[in-house]
Amino acid sequence: MRFDLLTLLVLRLCVDLLVAAAFLAQSRRHPNVGGPGWWALAALLSALGSVGLGLRTQAPDWFSIGVANTALAAGVVFSWLGLRSYLGFRPPLRRSLAGLLALWGVNVLLFTVWDSVPARQSVFSLVSMGVGALTLLDIDRFDTQRRFRELRALRYLTWLEFVCLAAFGVAIWFMPAGTSPSRLSSLVPALLLIFMIDILLRMVIYTSLVTLRLQQDGDRTRQALQVREADSRTLIENLSAGVMVFRPDQTLSSINSAARRFLGWEEGGANPALPLPTRSGWRMLREDGQPMRRPEMPFERVLATGQAVRDVVLGMPVGDGGDVRWALCNAYPENDAHGGLRHVVLTFVDISSLKAAQARQKTLQAQLAQSQKMEALGTLAGGVAHDFNNILAAILGNADLARQDLAPFAPARESLHEISTAARRGRELVRQIMAFSRRQPMVRTPVYLGDVLTESCSLLRAALPPQIELVQSCARDIRPILADATQLGQVLLNLGTNAIHAMQGQSGLIEFLVDELPGNHPDLPAELAQACAGGAVRVRVRDNGCGMDEATRSRMFEPFFTTKAVGSGTGLGLPVALGIVQSLGGAIDVQTAVGQGTSISLFFPVCASMVTVPRSIGRNMPSSPDEDGTMSRPGAPAAPDPMETPTMADALPTDQRHILYLDDDDTLVFLVRRLLERRGHKVTAFTEQREVIEAVRENPGGFDLLLTDYNMPGMSGLDVAKAVLAINPALPVAVASGYITDDLQAEAMAAGVREVVFKTDAVESFCEVVARLATPRATPEGASPP
Repeated sequence: MRFDLLTLLVLRLCVDLLVAAAFLAQSRRHPNVGGPGWWALAALLSALGSVGLGLRTQAPDWFSIGVANTALAAGVVFSWLGLRSYLGFRPPLRRSLAGLLALWGVNVLLFTVWDSVPARQSVFSLVSMGVGALTLLDIDRFDTQRRFRELRALRYLTWLEFVCLAAFGVAIWFMPAGTSPSRLSSLVPALLLIFMIDILLRMVIYTSLVTLRLQQDGDRTRQALQVREADSRTLIENLSAGVMVFRPDQTLSSINSAARRFLGWEEGGANPALPLPTRSGWRMLREDGQPMRRPEMPFERVLATGQAVRDVVLGMPVGDGGDVRWALCNAYPENDAHGGLRHVVLTFVDISSLKAAQARQKTLQAQLAQSQKMEALGTLAGGVAHDFNNILAAILGNADLARQDLAPFAPARESLHEISTAARRGRELVRQIMAFSRRQPMVRTPVYLGDVLTESCSLLRAALPPQIELVQSCARDIRPILADATQLGQVLLNLGTNAIHAMQGQSGLIEFLVDELPGNHPDLPAELAQACAGGAVRVRVRDNGCGMDEATRSRMFEPFFTTKAVGSGTGLGLPVALGIVQSLGGAIDVQTAVGQGTSISLFFPVCASMVTVPRSIGRNMPSSPDEDGTMSRPGAPAAPDPMETPTMADALPTDQRHILYLDDDDTLVFLVRRLLERRGHKVTAFTEQREVIEAVRENPGGFDLLLTDYNMPGMSGLDVAKAVLAINPALPVAVASGYITDDLQAEAMAAGVREVVFKTDAVESFCEVVARLATPRATPEGASPP
């Protein structure tokens, strides 16, 4: 079979162009893969060589032979450069171009100087063999373990080319002399066919190499993606924040451990076999605790708008116990490459502890506001009580003086008696105000609550409607508490009176229960845990009356707040009880509901040590409760007026004392002077502190007793006492105040004051104080009495 040279050249040209187009397309599709661009250029150079060989008869010989041979050799060189680029080696482009230029010069010399066909073919063979040897070296350098089949095939093909070129280069020199050029030309088509088959084989191998590289890159990408996904799953699984991924049909795709713990589900981690609860049965709560409507849910908002939802506070009921866990939730859509919704991702942080802390903070803020309000009201009440004390003292004292000036059966004595009775009722109201403001003096002694309860219930039964049953119960061996028995009785009477009013005229039951609790009892309030470590005595006052709603419950201890009709209550019963209990180091707990009655529990710490306590306290108890728990009842018979018997004339002292009295209130100064002078004492009274000090300085031994008010503008009573005692340390000093505290008593004792008198009772007890503290003066030798 004979091959037509021109046909083979055209066929090779087409093959070269197809190979160039294929590799050019690959280089553009996969720019990260080195090699296809070089191989496309090698195919174009091979096509240029084919054109040069085809134009041997029409083109100049220097072009058809020199350029064609050089282009064919350049195709081989650029194919090797492409392989180096594919293998990751640096292509020696400059040296290759310099070698090709030298090869073109050699071909031109072999044509013009020494026109030898074997020489030109040998040069081409040597160049191709050299490039083949470099190709084998690069393959062995890259694939030392011969793992890739494509490179092994390329190695075999290169060795085959190497052998064929060596054989051709040697054979052409041993052809018989005189061989005609036509005989040599007959070998060219066979060589072209062999080289065309070689080009096709190389294209297949190079394409396989490109495919191998793409597969390797894909494997590496998949491995990296798998590693990132594993890292992401591990990260998400170990996050403290909950992550939930929903499908658009509202089914749950995945959930991490934090979300499971938050929702109270079984820990499953990334276990796909664990069943996931459906979202349809979930209930979500708004921040105000109300059920969240479906359009408000983060998932639905993302589905509706396609936009992310941020910082939504929601609650999730957990279990059947009514517990609610709170979360700060964010939701965002996860779309595919075409913009379609794949998933809705919900992330949330458990803020249950924060919500609990905020609730505690609100409670503390409410308690602080209530405490500040009570403190302000206490301060106001204390100030009012101070001025009211002076007014009541003047009323009581002057009424007594007026009664003493009347005949025994004068009609005006009854009116004066009513004035005194009303004033004493006002004084009891002042006592309640002082108890509320915690400024009432208190002498704490060991008291058995059972005894106080017995006396209080006896008084309550006198005012108890017949349809109400009163039950009292006291456990055995109750230890005493440190308290003021009178004030404890006042507390129990106030609570009992309120329980009677809660019956609203209906039949019912009121219970007073006293028992003792150990220090670790769960019913003890937390604020008493330390104070009641040794145990606590509990008093419970229970009724089955109307009860209270939350609005009334929150205001029940506010001063002057009452639910009774106008004129039926002062609104001070419970505030006074709270003030007394807290001043004793105790606490009050209230349990109530509308229509279910009320239970009020009082807790008091027991005495630290056992003491012997008198078991009778009736002489300390108030007479009877009024309608709001005060210590006297309107309409009850008036108690005998202690100012009527004995009369002032019967009580005149045998020795006259000189009393120095100081008060900033002119009314009290006038009153005390008249009272003491009727007792036969000499009274020097002042309203200015400096005048008292000057009077003592002028006559240090001229006074038997100094009575002074404590709360005065400028210098206080203690300041005056210190100044006077600095002049005459032997002078007895008594201070009267409506604000007696432990600090005041300690300061008075340190200043040398003999006695601190409670000002509410000061007018009635001044004569007793004078008789007790004022002693006759020892007249200095040579001096005359004043």
